[in-house]
Amino acid sequence: MQRRWLPLYLCEVPERFQCRAVFQYRRAAGRPVDVRRPFGLDSALWEFWFTYLFESHRPCHNPHMAKLYFNYSTMNAGKSTVLLQASHNYRERGMETYLLTAQFDNRAGDGRIASRIGIGQDADTFAAGEDLFAKIEARLSQGQVACVFIDEAQFLDKAQVWQLARAVDDLGVPIMCYGLRVDFQGELFPGSAALLALADEMREVRTICHCGKKATMVIRQGPDGKALLEGDQVQIGGNETYVSLCRRHWREAVGDRTA
Repeated sequence: MQRRWLPLYLCEVPERFQCRAVFQYRRAAGRPVDVRRPFGLDSALWEFWFTYLFESHRPCHNPHMAKLYFNYSTMNAGKSTVLLQASHNYRERGMETYLLTAQFDNRAGDGRIASRIGIGQDADTFAAGEDLFAKIEARLSQGQVACVFIDEAQFLDKAQVWQLARAVDDLGVPIMCYGLRVDFQGELFPGSAALLALADEMREVRTICHCGKKATMVIRQGPDGKALLEGDQVQIGGNETYVSLCRRHWREAVGDRTA
């Protein structure tokens, strides 16, 4: 029997018409459709598309409602793509955004956020130990900013995450951070640990393991293709050496190592 899929063009329908569009598709298909998991589509993939396309980021107009967000993922899940799309959504509505990325991460060039699918945008940079409250305050003095976006947020330190929290509370600007949750050894990055503790809202940008389950861990492979068990936590570049896995297959890859 031929499968019917919920067409992705419905994701572009204005929110007030989405229910009507989905109803019309159900009627045309001749049977009911589970909007969150139509016709057995893998739940992790569908939840990703539903969250970031149907429930796209909405601008925060009230400074008292500003929040600190942490969008976390494993490697190669598309977090930079999501960041750039969210920033585009603001700019499309005439709202200015302020983009930041780690200064030493120059894979796409100095001061640039880029996605593996080929899109990118220029950004300001932050250095280790830099006062981000003062940096954001200085940017706001030059003109209104609807939202601050920070890529590679795992490279923040604890003090800088507190500075971001102060900027949200005292300057009234929403801040969306995007970064990795754990490293190849299964340990939290310092910036991610602080964001997990302080963020007002957390969202997972999902990808899948080769087995089809949600990937939550990552391995770093050596020249022989085997998982490395030791090494520096931070390694710029070499994306092809990282493989995102579910916990079960991460344990298999590292020899079921325990702390």
